[in-house]
Amino acid sequence: MKYSKLPLAFELFLAGRIIRPDKKSFSGPIIFISILSLVFGLSVMIISVVVLTGFKKEIREKVSGFTGHIHIAKYNSNNSLERPPIFLDSLNFPKLQNIRGVQHLQSFITKAAILRTKDDIHGLIVKGVGADFDTTFFANNLLEGRMPKLFGEKKTNDVLISKTIANQLHLKMNDLLRVYFVNTVTGKIRGRRLHVCGIYHTSVEEFDNRLIIGDIRHLQKLNNWQPNQVTGVEVILSDFSEIANVEAELYDQIPYDMNTETIQERYPQIFDWLQLQDINVIIILVLIILVATVSMISTLLVLILERTQMIGILKSLGATNKIIRNVFIVQAAYIVIIGLFFGNLLGIGLSFLQQQYGLVELDPGTYYMAVVPINLDFFMIALINLATLVLVLLFMVFPVLVISRISPVKAIRFD
Repeated sequence: MKYSKLPLAFELFLAGRIIRPDKKSFSGPIIFISILSLVFGLSVMIISVVVLTGFKKEIREKVSGFTGHIHIAKYNSNNSLERPPIFLDSLNFPKLQNIRGVQHLQSFITKAAILRTKDDIHGLIVKGVGADFDTTFFANNLLEGRMPKLFGEKKTNDVLISKTIANQLHLKMNDLLRVYFVNTVTGKIRGRRLHVCGIYHTSVEEFDNRLIIGDIRHLQKLNNWQPNQVTGVEVILSDFSEIANVEAELYDQIPYDMNTETIQERYPQIFDWLQLQDINVIIILVLIILVATVSMISTLLVLILERTQMIGILKSLGATNKIIRNVFIVQAAYIVIIGLFFGNLLGIGLSFLQQQYGLVELDPGTYYMAVVPINLDFFMIALINLATLVLVLLFMVFPVLVISRISPVKAIRFD
């Protein structure tokens, strides 16, 4: 039987016999360094991706927790805070709710106000919400107290304020606030005495510094609006990636004088910043894969050089270049798999520790969160592993081409 017709088992057997270099072998330290480069390279790639996706997810959840994913409001070219009211009866809520991807609809009113204490004055925005308000986000970020009771027949004076506002104005639980509003129709200033029932904190200073949550019925009365008139409707989605498709379908279902607006359009500075982080991570991934590939090419060339005599003997016995190339590719694959295994162990392990214990902290004023966020997306981690394995092994084809140039006679004499 000729070597060219031998099954792949022979190549695997031969690769297994030479896979571990002798203690005196020159290639031993080279292989060890190559494995280390793969371990640290893959772990850095995994950590970069889980941190980036965690960061983006955390920011999206915090911004959408304040404003929803999509706004439906009266079209207003001035884009002012206090827009003309819409009638809830003009929207077909059951039809909007049945749009694929829509999880929840909630009405709201926003109104500028001035909060006055004995020593300070603070400008803020009061967001009025009703019984349809999804309290999950604020309940998860509640530091003290409780959420306002919005389900009673009578309007409540309870409001939810942020820790930032409480610290700036020296407020605490159960304090009474004097808040002043300007009626946009009459121009008169009207005050309301409100009660602090809860304090929240999200680290998103853009909202924490100026937003309080109260009963929508107070703002309807201040604006001389009817009970079915609101500033707009917030749409919460089940899948953020479908936001463009859902917005397009919502726009087709609402009256002609209304408009839809996504959170990317409302806060472009935040989402443009997140987009820049994507570019940084892509650059990191490409550079690390290139370094790992160059390291593996160098390692394989060293292995071929060290086994030159063996290559000459195999060729003299009738082994084809293809068989010998497969032997070294199997050996390279073994090194890569070892590197990937320990790289996953290190990368996922460190990510899990950060997720559970928040070991690495951040400046909340800059990054909108107190600790580095982690999103262990195992599908994405599997893609990184697969891409690394395929690309590294693909580039292994070039160094093994050297085998076809080795002469059996010269190789046997090589020392």
